[in-house]
Amino acid sequence: MSDLPTYRLERVFDAPRAMVWRAWTDPELLNRWYGPGVETIIHEFDLRPGGSWRNEMKWGENSDRSRMDFQEVVEQERMVWHHSSTDADWNVASNARMPDWPRTLLTTVTFEDEGARTKLCLTQVPMNASEAEIACFAEMMAGMDKGWGSGFAIIEEILAELQGKTS
Repeated sequence: MSDLPTYRLERVFDAPRAMVWRAWTDPELLNRWYGPGVETIIHEFDLRPGGSWRNEMKWGENSDRSRMDFQEVVEQERMVWHHSSTDADWNVASNARMPDWPRTLLTTVTFEDEGARTKLCLTQVPMNASEAEIACFAEMMAGMDKGWGSGFAIIEEILAELQGKTS
């Protein structure tokens, strides 16, 4: 399949780019918004090409692990990683709850100045995926705004806190 479905979400944050970058790269802030509604544990966060972000989301007795292997990091401009579901030993594996979900997504996040604000663009596209995985991803894309959007709403709160603004 040559035309892969691509998930894209853009948001303009009312904060300078350095601050939005920090919300994405400071593990103490990242674990507050990534995986909204669940406990997020960052087991490793090595922000450099070749480095990894090992993430666990927990709710009750359930757990979902993922590994993000950084391919490109340009400070305050761009992050590119391979986003993979993993087993308990951090090996790339099928998602236990959605066996047809792609094992790996190419994820790109860009940060651009828009006056005193920051435009963020996130894209995800399946990598080395079977037709069933591509179909699953395409079907689930419509609902991905809810999860990412909830996390982005928390980023807005974090940015307001960092800027000393009260709601």
